[in-house]
Amino acid sequence: MAEDPSRAADSSRAVDPSGAGAPPPPAGFAQEPRTGPGQGDTPWQRVDGPAGHAPAPDPDSPWVTGGVLFAGILMLCQGVVAALEGVAALADGDVYGDVGEYLYRISLTGWGWIHLVLGVCVAVTGAALLKGAGWARVAGILFASLSLFAHFLFLPYAPLWSVIVVALDLFVIWALAAYRDPDPVSATVPR
Repeated sequence: MAEDPSRAADSSRAVDPSGAGAPPPPAGFAQEPRTGPGQGDTPWQRVDGPAGHAPAPDPDSPWVTGGVLFAGILMLCQGVVAALEGVAALADGDVYGDVGEYLYRISLTGWGWIHLVLGVCVAVTGAALLKGAGWARVAGILFASLSLFAHFLFLPYAPLWSVIVVALDLFVIWALAAYRDPDPVSATVPR
């Protein structure tokens, strides 16, 4: 068979192994850092100096105070529902079915006590958060984290509800962690 002339070796396309005679890379593939607006010699360096700390949220902003208020309401309601969830598991009815083999299998009586105690703690913390107690933010983050963990492990028993509670717990954790007390000294002094 005859060789295709378009595939014949072209001396103008020969690659020099040393790279000395290599053509420049096409536009957009240069290895040099590009400078642009607000950049210094390197792409990660700003001309006007380091970015610094993020500004503190305005404690009087409706977004900040509204998020904490909503987190408190969610914790109060979710705590009551979790306590009722625990009572339903303790009643030993047919509310929750048998899940079979599960790595983190706990008896329904155990889940009942976990949800009952955790639900009461979450509800009390939510009520304290609504009253403005300084300790309630840290306790709220702690109990929302425990609730998230418990409902993650409770997924086989109530999958849809557990996913909803995990999402609500993530919001509560975010809202309580993002809030900055306007007077941190008074938050540490008992009222």
